Amino acid sequence: MSLTIPQIKNAKPRDRQYKITDGEGLFLLIHPNGSKYWRYKYRFAGKEKLLAIGVYPSVSLKEAREAKDDAKRQLRDLIDPALAKKEKKLAAKIKTENSFKSVAQDWWKQQKGRWVEHHANKVWKSLEADVLPSLGHRPIADITTPEVLEVIRSVEKRGAIDVAGRILQRCSAIFRFAVQTHRAASNPASELKGVLQTRKTVHRQALTRKELPEFLRTLREYDGHIFTRFALRLLILTFVRPGEVRFAQWNEFDIDNKLWRIPGERMKMGTEHLVPLSPQVIQLLTELKPYSRHCDLLFPGERSHLKPISDNTMIYAMYRMGFKSRATPHGFRTSASSILNEEGFTPDAIERQLSHMERNQVRGAYTQHAEYLPERTRMMTWWANYLDKLEKLTNDN
Repeated sequence: MSLTIPQIKNAKPRDRQYKITDGEGLFLLIHPNGSKYWRYKYRFAGKEKLLAIGVYPSVSLKEAREAKDDAKRQLRDLIDPALAKKEKKLAAKIKTENSFKSVAQDWWKQQKGRWVEHHANKVWKSLEADVLPSLGHRPIADITTPEVLEVIRSVEKRGAIDVAGRILQRCSAIFRFAVQTHRAASNPASELKGVLQTRKTVHRQALTRKELPEFLRTLREYDGHIFTRFALRLLILTFVRPGEVRFAQWNEFDIDNKLWRIPGERMKMGTEHLVPLSPQVIQLLTELKPYSRHCDLLFPGERSHLKPISDNTMIYAMYRMGFKSRATPHGFRTSASSILNEEGFTPDAIERQLSHMERNQVRGAYTQHAEYLPERTRMMTWWANYLDKLEKLTNDN
């Protein structure tokens, strides 16, 4: 005889658990604490087994009967319902553990050792802001290309074209990591190559060979703050990034070995960078020392000697010198690279001096170890002498 709702509701707990049957193997097990559990008794491979269906009233009488009918269909197909449920539960657990957020965290933890802390935090914050709200909870193996595209388009819509490109790169790296760790079969982000909106490339203006003499003459005659003149001079002699000049400290300079050791935490890729010092740079440091010898920084700011000159100091000076829209402090890297390549210096040495890390990990490991220091030392001395010749041309004229 089938159960009714009133029967189920009125089934009171007893000292020992008991059951009331609904027929065809389905019954409700009532525990002494009053809990009521649906169970389905069946036989599989000659053995009597039980399938746990759920707890009443979370699982209604109707739902319990539907679950029983599903189990009977599985039995007809020679499938053990209890085992199938266990496998389904395990699959669901694996999907949860392999959510996009979980895999992204594993990828980020692996990568952050190669990055400076600031950059690592910036990468994770970008994922938290633009990706995880939409994809974080999703099993990474189930995410489709259209879903990734929707995330990218939402970033593009707010006009953040460059950010959209970086987001796509990071998503692709996470999916690639998932494939490599056997948590996904494919990389849906890789299908989106070329789909991004493009922004017209604005290259940082760089001075040509013909324009360098004019700049050197103007810098020599510039009547701005002495730290600004020295900073620009050091920048063009070493062609490091402007921020590396701004935050330069006296203890980084090994005059005896003629090396500037920029610590990894200040470098874009988190690796110590060596800059061979030409005689001209050593002379510059000697002349600068009296002005900032009581500070850790070579170029302390006016308001606080604990902070460097502003990040706009050098570019505003170049504006006042008449080079607005013609050159930027960062552009000296381009000028030096172009001229040194034209002069036949080893491209690898030039790239290493620019602190461009080799993308290929094997070659990168060799390049970083070798450092090309002898070649770079010769190259940096040639560059400083070349600038002296250009400046001498302006004096002769």
